[in-house]
Amino acid sequence: MGYGDKSAEILILTVNYGDGKNRPIHPVIISDGRERVLIDCGYPGQLADLESAAELSGVPLSQLTAVIITHHDHDHYGSLLDIREKYPSVEVMASELDAPYIDGTRRSLRLEQTDIMDIDGMDEFRRAVAAVKPAPVDITLRGGDVFPWCGGTEIIPTPGHMPGHISVYVRQRKVLITGDALIAIGGRPRISNPHYAIDALLAKSSVEKLAEYDIDTFICYHGGLARANPLHSRR
Repeated sequence: MGYGDKSAEILILTVNYGDGKNRPIHPVIISDGRERVLIDCGYPGQLADLESAAELSGVPLSQLTAVIITHHDHDHYGSLLDIREKYPSVEVMASELDAPYIDGTRRSLRLEQTDIMDIDGMDEFRRAVAAVKPAPVDITLRGGDVFPWCGGTEIIPTPGHMPGHISVYVRQRKVLITGDALIAIGGRPRISNPHYAIDALLAKSSVEKLAEYDIDTFICYHGGLARANPLHSRR
């Protein structure tokens, strides 16, 4: 599934949580003809699915130059080590706050969160999170970092869901790739479920600050495309 002039390709992967229903997730490849950057990479064991989706989009993973991980949830970096091992020339990027969790230096905050939660099915979720293999991060990112990709791509800190959560803003196209800062429901962006946020108030504040940016299109990892201002839909 492409967006506009193909500067952003939305990949669609599906996952079954054991209830018989397939639910989509949406990694994104941004491309300007020289640089091809994958943003988030699915669950553990999804490399083959990711490769197939990328091939259909016209940007095979063999052409990637970099991978950005928006945060260290298992559905966003689960296949990262597999990508590194199969495509060793690809540079891995993540925020300086989340990098230690991705490379295994620090214990997952999601695991620490589940330690104090007593919810049906939590043991299975905890096992899934714990099963993710750490992967080295080559470049750590800070808010305000700008890369020349697609005429200018900015890293925006959107902490709350995770302390080091980032979103990726393609300036010329007015496209924001949100990670889990926002989800899309019915083509409209919504703040992600605060139940999963490490700091729900901070997550809300991060979304409110997005009003400072000229954004026409949101690409949400959960829900895909959305085309309305999130503040307008939440106030």
